[in-house]
Amino acid sequence: MAAIVAAGYFLRDPIFGMPVDVHEVTSGDLVQTVVASGRVTTPQRVSVAAVVTEAVARIPVEEGQKVRRGDVLIELDDRDERAAVAQAEAAVAQSEAKLRQLREAGLPASKQAFVQAEANQRLARQQFERNRNLRAQGYISQSALDDATRNLDVANSQLDSARVQVATNSAGGADFEMAQTALQQSRAGLAVAKARLAQDVIVAPTDGVLIGRSVEPGDVVQPGRELMVLAPAGETQIVVQVDEKNLSKLKLGQSALASADAYPHDRFGAELFYINPGIDALRGSVEVKLRVTDPPAYLRQDMTVSVDIEVARRAATLVAPADTVFDAASTHPWVLVIEDHHAARKSVVLGLKGDGQIEILDGVAAGERLIRTASNPSLGQRVRVAATKQPRS
Repeated sequence: MAAIVAAGYFLRDPIFGMPVDVHEVTSGDLVQTVVASGRVTTPQRVSVAAVVTEAVARIPVEEGQKVRRGDVLIELDDRDERAAVAQAEAAVAQSEAKLRQLREAGLPASKQAFVQAEANQRLARQQFERNRNLRAQGYISQSALDDATRNLDVANSQLDSARVQVATNSAGGADFEMAQTALQQSRAGLAVAKARLAQDVIVAPTDGVLIGRSVEPGDVVQPGRELMVLAPAGETQIVVQVDEKNLSKLKLGQSALASADAYPHDRFGAELFYINPGIDALRGSVEVKLRVTDPPAYLRQDMTVSVDIEVARRAATLVAPADTVFDAASTHPWVLVIEDHHAARKSVVLGLKGDGQIEILDGVAAGERLIRTASNPSLGQRVRVAATKQPRS
């Protein structure tokens, strides 16, 4: 009789049975995320190259350095170009002196010569008129009249020549225009020489970070050859590859939290703004781009980052740890609960799947204790609670 009583006590007493770990079903918020990894990038990269063949004289910047637009990146040997500039400057000075000479000396001198020629011509005409009258009266010989005629012709010719000289030395005249054209040509030659000199100094076309360099002082560079790569300052982006099975969950504007592998405990926000319309068949993934609105100072080009994209959220829903649901990926998921100290099976309806947590839409109630799958008791087996845990918040 004592043995029968002891056996009955064993069956009823909860301290007997297989020890199992349980989690309580709680009510709370659940966030579903898609996890991916990728790299930091900028929308574009700028290749820096030379346009002339020349030896590198100096490189005042280092790879990884931030530069501003106009900062000197590479200086080429410019001795020949400086000599050409000096020669062109001398040509400009000579042309300016020639034009100034016309204005300050040539034109005044020609005007003075014109005034003198006018006076001579006037005197010669008066003499001619007088001699013509005297010849008509028979007071002088024909040869005297011929001399006066010849003197008048010479004076007229000198006056015409002086008039032409004034015109050619004035603005719009031939000599003036030639001198002005020569000045323009010399100035154009100076501009070309300075442009060639400027090509020996390669500057940053925009603000950014120098992320690549393939040149050293002493190298002879060729036109078009990439010497440096500049990541322009501006919007920082993250490019990740997401498994194509998650494509239906992605939407533009979704928020995300990212962390650089070099700083795993520092998370920063991002926003999904681009989903590639094509699929990478080899990797079975889709390219996604996220915009980092407030990038941390340590974030650098091509850094490896991990991203959690928030694709869904439920507020005040029933939540259970993922390790309490059996066959969660099937169409008939179920859980084990403790009923009268025994493991009992219950079918459940699942909703969102978060980070280690699952939303339960139907089948259990808040506060109900679910047996962890790792305990794995048999259906109907007597069990006892070894530990009760709350799901992560």
